[in-house]
Amino acid sequence: MTAAEIVVLSGGTGGAKLVRGMADAAGPELVAAIVNTGDDIEIYGAHVSPDPDLVSFWLADQIDERGWGLRGDTFAVMDALRGLGEEVWFNLGDRDLAWCLRRSRMLAEGLSPTAALERLGAAIGVRGRVLPMSDDPVRTWVRNPTGWHPFQEFMIRERAEGIVEGLEFRGAEQAAPSEQALAAIAGARVIIIGPSNPLASIAPILAVPGIHDALLAADAPVVAVSPIVGGETLKGPTASFMAFAALDLNADGVADFYGELLDGMVADENVGRLATLQTDTRMHDASSRAAVAEQTLGFAEGLTG
Repeated sequence: MTAAEIVVLSGGTGGAKLVRGMADAAGPELVAAIVNTGDDIEIYGAHVSPDPDLVSFWLADQIDERGWGLRGDTFAVMDALRGLGEEVWFNLGDRDLAWCLRRSRMLAEGLSPTAALERLGAAIGVRGRVLPMSDDPVRTWVRNPTGWHPFQEFMIRERAEGIVEGLEFRGAEQAAPSEQALAAIAGARVIIIGPSNPLASIAPILAVPGIHDALLAADAPVVAVSPIVGGETLKGPTASFMAFAALDLNADGVADFYGELLDGMVADENVGRLATLQTDTRMHDASSRAAVAEQTLGFAEGLTG
């Protein structure tokens, strides 16, 4: 992999780990992540963009052991807000809050979310490109038995409990993909769909008009890495979302969701109708992240012949 970029579509933890693995395996200068912004939230006067920030923190080698936020962050502001009677249901570390407040200021000054994230990333040493899927607002809403909820409220306040009864990407139809995201897809040598929740993390990206068609038109092979191992999800409420979409909780179900986009699949089980690399896709440390990335790149490269 020496001539062009590796593009990774990423949502939360699984996708972010794979982006970091790709950067370690192939060099960060070759990696561009197109990241879900449907989980964004305005809170505490700050614009929080959880998935792009997660990828950024991984690439800067500043991710906390919790799996989110900045390593060694403190929570004095959240503690102070609680002391003042504020309901604090969404925890942000002090440095994380500063990052998000700085983003809010840049957006108010007229910068796009893509440009603002690039400046933030440069300040903490992000190597590689982290591209929001769109510079227009898109918000994921989920309905469970208690009603409709913005994604973060569903995940945190509602604890992702109850069956998923509805899923909407509000604003997606009016949104446009960022020019940088489309350029990355058009110039890619390999396109990887990361092992993030297909419905909640990758579907918002695909819902932005133009991205699905750009992926279909790309010269690069498109390969998905399954977020399901041994019939179980690696992270989060993926099973509930797969059940909502009437998809089997296995690699076949993931392949069914992505449909015509895929040229291949990386999973721990064979997908009969697709070229499949069978391997363990769990990424619990640096060596396993790099191993999954290297195997996935080699497999995708083989599909170009």
